[in-house]
Amino acid sequence: MRLQNATSGQVLVNGKNIFAVKNRAEDLELRRKMQIIFQDPYSSLNPKKRVKDILAEAYKIHKTCTKEMLDGTIDALCDVTGIAKDMLMQYPHELDGGKRQVVGIARALSLNPDFIVCDEPVSALDVSVQAKIINLLMDLQKKMDLSFLFISHDLSVVKHISHRVAVMYLGKIVEIADKEELFADTRHPYSIALLSAIPKVDVNRKVRRIVLKGDVPSPIDPKPVCRFASRCWMSQPICFEKEPQLREIGPGHCVACHFADVSREKMLTADMVGFDQNE
Repeated sequence: MRLQNATSGQVLVNGKNIFAVKNRAEDLELRRKMQIIFQDPYSSLNPKKRVKDILAEAYKIHKTCTKEMLDGTIDALCDVTGIAKDMLMQYPHELDGGKRQVVGIARALSLNPDFIVCDEPVSALDVSVQAKIINLLMDLQKKMDLSFLFISHDLSVVKHISHRVAVMYLGKIVEIADKEELFADTRHPYSIALLSAIPKVDVNRKVRRIVLKGDVPSPIDPKPVCRFASRCWMSQPICFEKEPQLREIGPGHCVACHFADVSREKMLTADMVGFDQNE
C-alpha cells in the first residue's frame, strides 16, 4: 500500500513494480485501485470528522466526483454497505465497533478499487459482529468483483472467506495452496500446529493438540536456515544447516520444508525426538 517506504524487494501489480513509480499522477491512479481496511476501526477514522466527511474525503482527493454529485454518490455508497443515513452526521466515537468498521469498508470502496487489503478487519470486534462484517465483505466481493488480501490469525475466518491461503512464519511464506487443499492435506509442520489449535465443536472427535515449545527466533537478522527448526518436532540437522525453498508438491500446492513429501498423518504421529527422515 506504500504507507511505509520499502527497504528492499518488489511489489508487482499487474506486472508493474509499484515502488518504482515516481510520477504523481500514476501514483494516485495506483492508490485509487488499491485500498485498505485497517484492523482498528476507531484509530483509523479521523475523530474530528463526521462520517459523511470521512467518506467524502477520497472523492475530493482524487477528484472523481463533482460537488453537485457528491451527496448522491455518498448515499449510493451507504445503500451498498448498509450505512443508515442518520449515521452520516455522527462522529466515530458515537458509533459501536461494528458500525465504525462498516464506515472503514465504505471508505475503502468509495473509489471503486480492484484490490483491497483487509488487515485483520474483524479481530477487534465481538464474535457476533465479526460474522456480519465477514458476510458483508463476501457480498461486496461478489457484487463488485473485488480481490481481497485477507490477513488474519484466525484460521476459522480464513477458511470461511478465502479461496487461496498462504501461511507465514517469521516473515516467510511456508505453505501456500487452495483453501480446500491446504486444510485437507496440510504439509508444513507450522501449518499443522496452527490447524490443531482451532477449537473443535465435535467433542467426540479426538484431535492431537500440538503445543509448540521454544522461543521464536529474532526476526532482525535471521540465519539462512529453516526459521521454524528450533520449535519443530520434526527438525533434523539439515534444518539447522540449509534453508528450505518453497517448492511445489502438487498442483498449486507449495511448501517450504525439507520433509514436505512426508504425509500429514505421519507428521502427526512422528515421535517428538525420533523422527527418521529416511523412513
